[in-house]
Amino acid sequence: LSYSILLFETMATSWNLQSKVTDLKFTVPPHVKGIRDKVLKFVEEECYPVEKDLTREKLQALQQKAKRMGLWALGHPKEIGGQGMPFRDYIYVNEVQGRSEIAQAALGTHSLQDSLMLHNHASPEIKKRYLEGIVQANIYPSFAMTEPSIVSSDPTGIKTKAELSADGKEWIINGHKWWTSNAERAAFTTVMLRTEFDPNKSIYLSFSIILVPTNTPGYNIIRSTPVLGTHGASHNEVIYDNVRVPYNNLIGQRGKGFLIAQERLGPGRIFHCMRWLGQMQRAFDLMCNRLAERKLKGGKKRLGDLQLMQKHVFDSYCDISAHRLMTMFAGEKMDSGDYARIELAACKANGAQALCRVMDRAVQVFGAKGLTDDTPLGSMYRHARAARFYDGPDEVHMSTVGRLMQREYKKGNRYDFSHGGFTKSKL
Repeated sequence: LSYSILLFETMATSWNLQSKVTDLKFTVPPHVKGIRDKVLKFVEEECYPVEKDLTREKLQALQQKAKRMGLWALGHPKEIGGQGMPFRDYIYVNEVQGRSEIAQAALGTHSLQDSLMLHNHASPEIKKRYLEGIVQANIYPSFAMTEPSIVSSDPTGIKTKAELSADGKEWIINGHKWWTSNAERAAFTTVMLRTEFDPNKSIYLSFSIILVPTNTPGYNIIRSTPVLGTHGASHNEVIYDNVRVPYNNLIGQRGKGFLIAQERLGPGRIFHCMRWLGQMQRAFDLMCNRLAERKLKGGKKRLGDLQLMQKHVFDSYCDISAHRLMTMFAGEKMDSGDYARIELAACKANGAQALCRVMDRAVQVFGAKGLTDDTPLGSMYRHARAARFYDGPDEVHMSTVGRLMQREYKKGNRYDFSHGGFTKSKL
């Protein structure tokens, strides 16, 4: 073993690998480490202790403390009240923020997608009325796309519609949505709906996004949908019954709803992948600590001495390492201005499945205790299972990767893994 170490050190020196190790490991850049460490400390010392019995008052106290510590809205653009952290730097911060489900709200990052959407596409009146409030968490946003009566993986089937009033000054909205997260406490919901009904128009240019204040007459919250046997998750089902809002509540251009939604969902998917790294890390730590501490009958051996338990460690290590590299690579491509459709789709689907596997192994190691609320794993496991649906189910992303790959190969191109893109095939 000592000879092998000496040999590697000699090779590293001769090849100058030591100066390039950061590129291979995607280690945290020095200029990000300070703020990342502060966020990690905040999550572990402030968020973990209140996860089980979080109240609105406790959340507000966390938010005020995050603001005082300079940790608030790190990824939001400076011009709307955030700190303007560059996208690639934000990956490393989001990785540790993801360790706690409440950290997004506590650190003000929960509104990033909605803030960017309003900042880029809303009318001046809408920005003035809502943008500062959601960035500072004085009010909360919500977003509605999914409907109970359609196949949600194909949003071209959306039935909720908005028609103009006779004088053209208002939208009249009718429809049925669910999984509108936080609608109960939100000031508004941005709704994906159909506004164009010309059969000759492309279906992909027939939908728009309209902002609906939640106190508008006809906006009726039916229930908070129970999820995997739990209540209080605030995934709301909403009926729109002749809801009338001003024409200027349109977000962006008419018929461009799909483009705006994709602009919103792309970064959203990579943000999910980043946070899942934090969830996996926490589950891995819990699992390994359990294996190291749990004594078997007689007290001479520990649970981690058993080979099948060691395989759980091996499998989770591989899942986390692979997902981290996929996430960093997809983020790097996005940071360069690339849409990274293949990389994002692969990262999201593979990451969601890996997250479930890592959680499952951690629960298994804890035995019956893993099913209780004595550890955070029960809640983490439920959230992990939902990851395979939100922002597109696994199957859609898998199909996207296969379809895009085949399209390029039919053109005579090939995907070169050495540089992460398509080149002209020389086979």
